Amino acid sequence: MNGIGWFQIGVSDAQAAHRFYGDLFGWTFAEDEAYQMITTPDEQSIKGGLAVGQPAHAVFCVVVEDVPGVCGRAEAAGGKVLVPPTTSEDGLVFANITDPEGNHFGIFQPRA
Repeated sequence: MNGIGWFQIGVSDAQAAHRFYGDLFGWTFAEDEAYQMITTPDEQSIKGGLAVGQPAHAVFCVVVEDVPGVCGRAEAAGGKVLVPPTTSEDGLVFANITDPEGNHFGIFQPRA
């Protein structure tokens, strides 16, 4: 817990992103329910995905035990909650927050 467990890149054009990141880094992509999963050549790399149709962004996501609790502590420490705790259809709970400087990152807790 509390380590970086995911990265995500928001794109409007999946094919252009495939070409860019595929040519640049050798990444490959596979369809998933909510994301296009990214596989990197480094087997030790954290997992990630393209968030197609979302505004441009590139963020890391921290694995936590309690998304609502972390959101509350972040706000108490001067951060802001951009996307409140949300549960996906498959049970993943996530949120997006900023630190006091405005740096955007995500948090999530694993499926039950």
